[in-house]
Amino acid sequence: MSKFALIGGYTQQSMAAMVQNPSDRSAAAREVIESVGGKLESFYWMLGEDDFLAIFDAPDDVTAAAGAVAVSSSGALRNVRTIKLITMDEVQKLLQKAKAATYHPPSSVPAGRR
Repeated sequence: MSKFALIGGYTQQSMAAMVQNPSDRSAAAREVIESVGGKLESFYWMLGEDDFLAIFDAPDDVTAAAGAVAVSSSGALRNVRTIKLITMDEVQKLLQKAKAATYHPPSSVPAGRR
């Protein structure tokens, strides 16, 4: 399974509804993530531009995106973003691949004349 972060905020209407009827939104996050085949690891409220952060596992990008689309399409959230997280083991592998990669940055010399 891969690990993902879902970040976003609540609309003004959603925030007003939660003030009137406080509830544990991690239960709703867990339900939607599990309904598409993922597993919620943690759920946080945040101070700042965003209101929440959900960390979850999903078997693939499509599963992660399905959960994000489900909550985004509700109209109750704003600025929802899904971010794929990379473990330190994966970072080591990608850095080794990057080290072996060939890349010619843009320059005034055409690529065919190098």
